Amino acid sequence: MNLRLFQELAELNVAFEQVIQGLQRMEKVKLYHGDIIRYARADVESARVDANREFFDNFDQIVEDDAVWAYKFQREYNKKIKDPDDIYLEIKDSEERRKKKGLPPRLVILPGWDMSDEERCDEKQAKKRKRAGNKAQKTTKKRKSHHSKSSRRATDHPQKGATLTPEKDTTNGET
Repeated sequence: MNLRLFQELAELNVAFEQVIQGLQRMEKVKLYHGDIIRYARADVESARVDANREFFDNFDQIVEDDAVWAYKFQREYNKKIKDPDDIYLEIKDSEERRKKKGLPPRLVILPGWDMSDEERCDEKQAKKRKRAGNKAQKTTKKRKSHHSKSSRRATDHPQKGATLTPEKDTTNGET
């Protein structure tokens, strides 16, 4: 929520109050017509009411916007920090409550279930991917070294049936 908006509204109300108090003092002076001064004071009071009404009519939307942001942030944060396995513990507790009431189970968690079995499976999969990646790198290195040897051989020895083109002598700028 924007604290500055409240400060501005409070400052505006202080200013209105100062004007109203000034008009009340003027009413007591015989030099001024009391009815005209009271009418001016009523105009100022109406302006203050309109300004406050406008603010508080829009205040609901400001609060709702802030609430939407806050709830969304909390929901995303809680989702980020929540342990995905907590649902199993909640189900287990719920089923135990149902059992105490004599109700049949809605869900059954497998006997001997271990919360860390999924983590172990993920770790095994990661190790397999790492080993497969290492094998792929070794194979790629072998291919590269094999290709570089064969390309060197091609440049060292001319192929059968290939004719060599005589090189032109370009010494001293003559051809």
